[in-house]
Amino acid sequence: MTKFTYTEKKDTRSGFGAGLTELGRTNPDVVALCADLVGSLKMQEFIKENPERFFQIGIAEANMMGIAAGMTIGGKIPFTGTFANFSTGRVYDQIRQSIAYSEKNVKICASHAGLTLGEDGATHQILEDIGMMKMLPNMVVINPCDYNQTKAATIAIADHHGPVYLRFGRPSVPIFTPADQKFEIGKAIKMIEGSDVTIFATGHLVWEAIEAEAALAEQGISAEVINIHTIKPLDTEAILASVAKTGCVVTAEEHQMNGGLGDSVAQTLAMNHPAPLEMVAVNDSFGESGKPAELMTKYGIDAANIVKAAQKVIGRK
Repeated sequence: MTKFTYTEKKDTRSGFGAGLTELGRTNPDVVALCADLVGSLKMQEFIKENPERFFQIGIAEANMMGIAAGMTIGGKIPFTGTFANFSTGRVYDQIRQSIAYSEKNVKICASHAGLTLGEDGATHQILEDIGMMKMLPNMVVINPCDYNQTKAATIAIADHHGPVYLRFGRPSVPIFTPADQKFEIGKAIKMIEGSDVTIFATGHLVWEAIEAEAALAEQGISAEVINIHTIKPLDTEAILASVAKTGCVVTAEEHQMNGGLGDSVAQTLAMNHPAPLEMVAVNDSFGESGKPAELMTKYGIDAANIVKAAQKVIGRK
């Protein structure tokens, strides 16, 4: 059994900032735009080193998306930065019409996603963004799990031609993936081998899935944990290979049950290999103000709830 440990916690938005800084040093076509949230997006170092390649748009997110789309025509690779709520819900029309439709090479980088935004409350805790973005033709959707993976993903998406939605968060979470990892868009990562149940997790819920696996192991249950960092394109090959072995599935995500990873996995299973499925996600509800860990427990998306879902789905085999 694979054992994961960590010595440090760090917010995934800092991984984005570190990746953007590295891109600033290695790719002269990368430019950054921000909607008055430089500190929150950890863009300061990029700005310090590349002041001529940074554009402060102000609180005008729709305008930011239009400007970014225009910059691609001149060969630039724009990375837009603001909160996930403002990166999607506020500007969906601009993304659809100006970016996705014409497959513009814009990287939509979205921080403070999900319940773990915490005290800012329901108006900022967007839980629908993955669904909104994955439904757009030409859009790639990525939701990395920790600081290192977010940094690697940020660097990798600069080499992908076309629109990308990169989702990350505010809280400090364990760093448990390699610092030197190669990030491959659309390639799931098997974290832990198992035989009784597969747990497909994304974003902050990958660590919760790892903790759930340890609890299940104490009960004699062998859980396979797979990190689905890319929601679209989905690694259907990895999903089907795992479920063929375990025969049942749990999905875990910091997102609405409707429209997220669970929906994508359910569709894959229904079309290729029907199997029992339980979803750990927010069940058709807005969030509220509170501490991240307490919100995850209240809304049923922590390790304990993954354990319960695994027990339940095994019983359905």
